[in-house]
Amino acid sequence: MAIRRALISVSDKTGIVEFAKELANQGVQIISTGGTFNLLQKEGVPVIGISDVTGFPEIMDGRVKTLHPAVHSGLLAVRDNEEHQKAMQELGLDYIDLVVVNLYPFKETIAKPDVTYEDAIENIDIGGPTMLRSAAKNHAFVTVVVDAGDYGAVVEEMKAGGDTTLETRKRLAAKVFRHTGAYDALISDYLSKLNGEPLPESYTVTYEKVQDLRYGENPHQQAAFYKKPLAATGNVTTAEQLHGKELSYNNINDANAALAIVKEFDEPAVVAVKHMNPCGVGIGATIHEAYQKAYEADPTSIFGGIIAANRTIGADTAELLGSIFLEIVIAPDFTPEALDILMKKKNIRLMKLGELSAAAERKPEWLVTSVDGGMLMQQSDVHSLNEADLQVVTDRKPTEEEMKQLLFGWKVVKHVKSNAILLAKDDMTVGVGAGQMNRVGAARIAIEQAGEKATGAALASDAFFPMGDTVELAAKAGITAIIQPGGSIKDEESIAAANAHNIAMVFTGVRHFKH
Repeated sequence: MAIRRALISVSDKTGIVEFAKELANQGVQIISTGGTFNLLQKEGVPVIGISDVTGFPEIMDGRVKTLHPAVHSGLLAVRDNEEHQKAMQELGLDYIDLVVVNLYPFKETIAKPDVTYEDAIENIDIGGPTMLRSAAKNHAFVTVVVDAGDYGAVVEEMKAGGDTTLETRKRLAAKVFRHTGAYDALISDYLSKLNGEPLPESYTVTYEKVQDLRYGENPHQQAAFYKKPLAATGNVTTAEQLHGKELSYNNINDANAALAIVKEFDEPAVVAVKHMNPCGVGIGATIHEAYQKAYEADPTSIFGGIIAANRTIGADTAELLGSIFLEIVIAPDFTPEALDILMKKKNIRLMKLGELSAAAERKPEWLVTSVDGGMLMQQSDVHSLNEADLQVVTDRKPTEEEMKQLLFGWKVVKHVKSNAILLAKDDMTVGVGAGQMNRVGAARIAIEQAGEKATGAALASDAFFPMGDTVELAAKAGITAIIQPGGSIKDEESIAAANAHNIAMVFTGVRHFKH
């Protein structure tokens, strides 16, 4: 067989004129519609209109033009089926061997900040997906192209044998169903959100590949990186890599964790992360001061870590960053002088975020976690605590400085793997106990890491104390203030222990489990 008849109808006209000319040069008859027809005709490509095939005009502002038996019979007819051949002959229909279609720009339309509902609905393509699915279903005989990147390969195969190979047609058909599936997922998501249905009876999502990764968490695990089609700015998926090696699976996870913490702060802040847990967090009057505090929080663990900052990195900070081995530095921007300094290090990855929104403007997103045979879905934890939300439960109230450190610690501990205990002092973390099976174990780790800095520190706990033993441990270390959710049946035991040691303790009424 040879491709002798093609139907072309594209919204994205990238490369279509050149492709159509190649087809015409090989004797392919080209059928087209609307704007594509006008473009090809203008460029001197021999083309016939869809109405010449259907015998029916395009009507209803183009809503109805290809939804016709003359089109879909030509696409769906099984070429080696005698009954199909007979029907085509009796009805005077002809086969269509190649379909080149891409769809109305629904994604681009709903991405506009001022998009109207009516405009969104008008950009839901009906005829395009229908033709694509018909052709893809009949890929044993029909070639279907939805991606301009495939034009060249199709032309080369046609030049070699007049048709594409079955292997190519299978590959292109699979791409079509992925494409139309993603298209429908965007539409269903848009309409579900309009209807206030965030957790519908069935949930379909679509992501676009950013890159293949060398491997996953470990070298024996295959992996790739995808992003949401309409991802908000200021995150790993939209960051621009300015320098360094390709990101790894673990790099992306860690960078995402670091950004989640640094976005908690409006003042200059720097976060150092290892294995998705903060090893050092600092705030200051400048980003330079904030980095010094993040570094001093744990000079050992920061080595080989991921750094996130919420201000532009300047030369003074870059000098400090360049003095140790770091995997990634991610920030809104870098000064030219900072780039000159950091780019001398061959392997460090430098990521430019662009503008970060204020912490108060953060909106929850829906997070999906895979489990064997299914998934869990929940809103992201963007709860923000104010001093007015707190309940002081001890005889002694926190001092102004203690309250500042409690609120700082609370912003960070919510991002530490549970069970989590965090010690804060002088606008920096001084001890982090992460991911322990009991809260006392987490407290011991945080206190041991803090050493002498535990004296006078504030302690933050992601969940309530099941008994008073954590308070007793904190008292022995010299901790003077505690913030925790409260809500345990043994709250009174913890309160009594805090009063006995003159520790100020406040309840938030909110917990921050992070598994």
